[in-house]
Amino acid sequence: MTAGALIVAAPRSGAGKTTVTLGLLVALRKRGVAVQAAKAGPDYIDPAFHEAATGRASFNLDSWAMPPSLLDALVSQAATRANILVIEGTMGLFDGIPTTPRRSGATADLAARFRLPVLLVVDVAGQAQSAAAVVRGFAAHDPEVRIGGIVLNRVGSKRHHRLVADAIAGLDVPILGSMPRDETLSLPERHLGLVQAGEHEDLAARLERLAALAERQLDIDGIQRLTTPPYLSPSRPEAAAMAPPGSRIALAQDAAFSFVYPHLLDGWRQGGAQIVSFSPLADEPPPESCDSCWLPGGYPELHAGRLAAARRFREGLARFAATRPVHGECGGFMVLGESLKGLADSRSSYTQLPSIKTPTYMFQGR
Repeated sequence: MTAGALIVAAPRSGAGKTTVTLGLLVALRKRGVAVQAAKAGPDYIDPAFHEAATGRASFNLDSWAMPPSLLDALVSQAATRANILVIEGTMGLFDGIPTTPRRSGATADLAARFRLPVLLVVDVAGQAQSAAAVVRGFAAHDPEVRIGGIVLNRVGSKRHHRLVADAIAGLDVPILGSMPRDETLSLPERHLGLVQAGEHEDLAARLERLAALAERQLDIDGIQRLTTPPYLSPSRPEAAAMAPPGSRIALAQDAAFSFVYPHLLDGWRQGGAQIVSFSPLADEPPPESCDSCWLPGGYPELHAGRLAAARRFREGLARFAATRPVHGECGGFMVLGESLKGLADSRSSYTQLPSIKTPTYMFQGR
């Protein structure tokens, strides 16, 4: 069985994509639908919310960073293990890096490649009939991208809804939901995006509230009818997984280091590698039994003092690096440097591995 799929997108960031996506995911799950989520672009944070909402690990689809064969493989696998695949977009629908056509990283690339309908979330706060011009423009902008339905967000009143809906009525794009103006629905943010899912003690209650709201405010049945099986080229080549960096990989995993793509770990395991997790925050060094170490990104700047005091971790990592490769990306690379300036404006000494002498700074704000 191949799942039906759709993309939840918006004209811009902050329009309510994640709020609508999470409400839809939990509402579908509570109806007994096996729902799989994915995230457009290189986002490590939103997929954790997807997993909390669906009970299934989410995954990323990035038309700029991933070869088409990998995109096809990930969507094909997802479409066989669920009833519905919901892909949450990134930024505005057409926002990406000007480059090879359909390889820009824009959400629209995925809509065109897999021939999926787009559920467009339009923030109508501060406007009424003008929202119709936005919808018209997005519907006409790219003939290969179909706007299949609209969800109005931050609607102020019944009259406000009526004014917007009447203006959109002649555009042949159905309105499949209307979410109220309620700032308490928004998840708190910080630099890099939302505060991570694991840091919300009330996340389950938040998701339940969003699901109840989605049942009242969204046409769930209509959204389900909108889905269509993703188009997959019959001649698509086999996706080549990234070769594992070792046979036993020490992987840092805790609140400071959590930004790693599930498909990457799956590929390593398929390549025969064993992944051994350790926690720098718990002052654990990379296990000596491993032949490579991977420090993923995350939020080390939020734990700068604690990491600087983790002597066993720092000394163990230095010993490890003397004879074996250590890969640090983003936040993981930051802790390999000479020092790190945290958000509280405090400077902490770090591992100071040979040849890495660049101080790292993190500033308040996004």
